[in-house]
Amino acid sequence: MLHRNMNASTLPLQLALDDLLGDLRHARRRGDLGRLALLAYCEVRRWARMSGESDLAAHSTALVMHSPHPDRSAFLARMDALITELEEAGHRMPAAPPPGPAATTAHIGH
Repeated sequence: MLHRNMNASTLPLQLALDDLLGDLRHARRRGDLGRLALLAYCEVRRWARMSGESDLAAHSTALVMHSPHPDRSAFLARMDALITELEEAGHRMPAAPPPGPAATTAHIGH
């Protein structure tokens, strides 16, 4: 279903976003601070830049590179906010217009 609702240029970004969010959520559930920091600094920034989300890229950089966090719970709260921001960026991605009848017809060829 996802493939029919996304245009060709946004599909790879959407799939990358889905993978990235899955990785972030898994690391968050495990409380893996190192993995969260790595994903925020490397993968979130990369995805945000590729998708034109410069504010998100700057936020992920600041989360890891700027002043130290007062404690573990403060870092996790900021990571939760980053995950939410990433989810919102995914909702802003453009969708393709609904496919016409020819695009939804499967062709079985020889």
